[in-house]
Amino acid sequence: MRLRGRVWKYGDHVDTDAIIPARYLNVSTAEALAPHCMEDIDPTFAAQVKEGDMIVAGENFGCGSSREHAPLAIKGAGVSGVVACSFARIFYRNAINVGLPILESAEAAAGVESGQELEVDLEAGEIQNLVTGETWRAEPYPPFMMGIIRAGGLVPYTRRNLVAGQGTAVVEGRGNV
Repeated sequence: MRLRGRVWKYGDHVDTDAIIPARYLNVSTAEALAPHCMEDIDPTFAAQVKEGDMIVAGENFGCGSSREHAPLAIKGAGVSGVVACSFARIFYRNAINVGLPILESAEAAAGVESGQELEVDLEAGEIQNLVTGETWRAEPYPPFMMGIIRAGGLVPYTRRNLVAGQGTAVVEGRGNV
């Protein structure tokens, strides 16, 4: 799976309140959250981000509260993926759960500027700056996580596997289904 998009670059410790301010947590759909994504640190982001664009950031992206609204807002805004030096662990898990591809690469984060274009190969863990020609490596996803990303998140992935008879689910005390 390949991603390609223009870079929006941010610094270290971008917390979930900066990604989606708490005043918008009364909604939970990607469509309702997207217009407010990044608005407190970059008021131009929601109006100017294009489908497929990418966020690149420094250390500890997604720190703060453990709300899944943050990766959902990013995905709803049309961002195809996030590359950062590191991610807060709960943000990492929430991003995978909603089907937002994220990759850790300090070298890529340092070597990219806003407005440049990246191409990312998720299976290979390759990140290429299409302006400078530089290429960096990140840890590729294991196959089961790539399946979650391809399906659009954990819920559609689980539904697909249940329909295909590849697993079981426990439904509210009723046992395996």
